[in-house]
Amino acid sequence: MHTNKNITIFFLFMFAAAIHFSAGFASAVGKPRQGEDILLGAYHRNMARLEANSFGLPLFLDSLERGDQVLVDVYGIFDYPFSSVVNMLKVPANWCDIVSLHLNVKACTYRELSGAWLLTFYFGRKVYQPPEDTRPVVYHFRNVAQQQGYLDIILSAAEGPFGTKDHRMRFEALPLDQGRTFVHVSYAYSGLAALRLATEVYFATLGRDKAGFTVKGTDSKCKPVYISGPRGSIERNAVRYYFAIKSFMNALRYPEESRFNMRINEWYDLTSRYRIQLFELDKEDYLTFKTKEHKNQVMLQRVIGAGLQ
Repeated sequence: MHTNKNITIFFLFMFAAAIHFSAGFASAVGKPRQGEDILLGAYHRNMARLEANSFGLPLFLDSLERGDQVLVDVYGIFDYPFSSVVNMLKVPANWCDIVSLHLNVKACTYRELSGAWLLTFYFGRKVYQPPEDTRPVVYHFRNVAQQQGYLDIILSAAEGPFGTKDHRMRFEALPLDQGRTFVHVSYAYSGLAALRLATEVYFATLGRDKAGFTVKGTDSKCKPVYISGPRGSIERNAVRYYFAIKSFMNALRYPEESRFNMRINEWYDLTSRYRIQLFELDKEDYLTFKTKEHKNQVMLQRVIGAGLQ
């Protein structure tokens, strides 16, 4: 198992794994029409940001620290029909293939228990780790709203590491036209005070040079200075998950037997565009680690399927 130090370090990365946000998040849950209206409003307010932004893609994000919470919202456009997005992302098992693209998610399994879907994320360091060396966190998968023009999915965990709680990952989508879908990926958690104790150490050492995407100013050479610290870490991870979903969708055009390889290649190529924020591993290492971890994931799922766990 990890040493405490290693667990601390890697969780700072994946804390992005548990999070989420959005100004309308709490009010929208349980009120599908309101959620759809809020998301549509976000699209209309930010059309200019989708057309011109630092990502070079129809993509932008907002983040903030609010009291004991960290909130991050990522918005973008997928070039796929809404029906295709719904058909793929309403399936709990597909989320395991998505989240395990993240370099700190070493495996993911799913199971149905008394009518509820549970997904277990095995969090670890960026290098290869077998499941027994990781920290499992169980998420509840809920399809909150699935209707003609709106999809709302939430993955939540009551507790997380370092005394944090109420971890939420959320995915929303609505159609723009026959071939495009506006999507929202968010993360949030509470218990930031406990996390800060860990991040103070981490960002004073290994994480001090790591940047997020929000520009907080310019340096003496007029180059952008990006936000750092816990908020920068959350931004990085939110974007990683956004690209994981996009990579999953992009790989569907290939034969099933080659989709895994296409997913991991696609995810690496997408994230490597943002070297300042997202680079952690050479491509060969990432592909090698993920290939081994995927085999572990398949074996874990088979054990569950056989009723042995």
